Amino acid sequence: MLNFRRCFSISKSELPINEEIRDKEVRVITNEGEQLGILSIADALKAAEDRNLDLVKIAPGAQPPVCKIMDYGKYRFDQAKREKEAKKNQKVIELKEVRLSLNIDVHDFNTKVNQAKKFIAAGNKLKVSIRFRGREMGHPEIGQANMERFAEAMAEVASVEKPAKMEGRNMLMFMAPKKA
Repeated sequence: MLNFRRCFSISKSELPINEEIRDKEVRVITNEGEQLGILSIADALKAAEDRNLDLVKIAPGAQPPVCKIMDYGKYRFDQAKREKEAKKNQKVIELKEVRLSLNIDVHDFNTKVNQAKKFIAAGNKLKVSIRFRGREMGHPEIGQANMERFAEAMAEVASVEKPAKMEGRNMLMFMAPKKA
C-alpha cells in the first residue's frame, strides 16, 4: 500500500484525493499544468508520490475523470483565504422596521419618516407596519392612506418593493433604497 504524508477526511463538498479516487483510469495533469495523459490509478498515485504531492480529482464528470497533482493542504488553505476575503467584502443588508399607528399625528409621522430615511441611507431595507387593534380593524382604508402618505414622503430616497397589504391584524409594506 502506498503511504502518503497526510490523510484528510473529505466531506461531500470537498474533492476526493489519493486513495479515495476509485476510477480505473484517469487523465493526469501536473501542478505546473503539464499533461501526463491517461494513466491507471496506481501509476497516477505513484507519479504524485514521486513528487511528494497529492492526487486530487478535479473533474469527476469528464470521461475519463481529470486528476491534478497538487499540494492539497496548500490548495485548501488558499481556498479558505479566498472565501474569507469574499465574505469580508460582501455587504450585509438588514431589514429594519418602522411601526406606524392608525391615528398618528403629524410630528410623530415626520419623526418616523426621518428615522426611516436614516435606515435607508445606511443601505438597509425597510419594513413599514401598522397594527390594527379592536375597532380599528373596521377601517383598513385609513391605514392604506397612512402607508401611501409614508411612501410619498420616502419617494426621493426609497422605492416600494412590496406595496401595503393586510396580513391578519397588520398592514405591511416593504421598501428598498433607490438605485443610484
